[in-house]
Amino acid sequence: MTNETRVLYNGDCPVCSFEINHYADYSQRSHLPIRFEDLNQDALDDWGLTRDAAARRLYVLKDGQMYSGIPAFIVLWQDMPRYRWLARFVSLPGVNRLACLTYDHILAPAIYRWHLRRLGATSTQS
Repeated sequence: MTNETRVLYNGDCPVCSFEINHYADYSQRSHLPIRFEDLNQDALDDWGLTRDAAARRLYVLKDGQMYSGIPAFIVLWQDMPRYRWLARFVSLPGVNRLACLTYDHILAPAIYRWHLRRLGATSTQS
């Protein structure tokens, strides 16, 4: 197994790309073994996900295990020294439950709906 962490994100989403670009810049400067893959540019075959499913939330592959949502963020943050404190904090039982509920039922769906509206606006302008 590789030591590399792979992150699948939606580079066409302004919210997603803003956050992930920050992590990618930090990871590159720190020479961390993290690879960031834009679902719009990289092959999804390794991930076993459709483009639509991949656009709904963050996915991380680490040591052959796939994580999504808040667990994916935790794995990513654990691999970045500057964010390990955040991984520990969000892993606390009460905080984790609240973070998962907020991400799964509010943030990820809202960002995904925004993504779909943007796609609709783009396709009608074409």
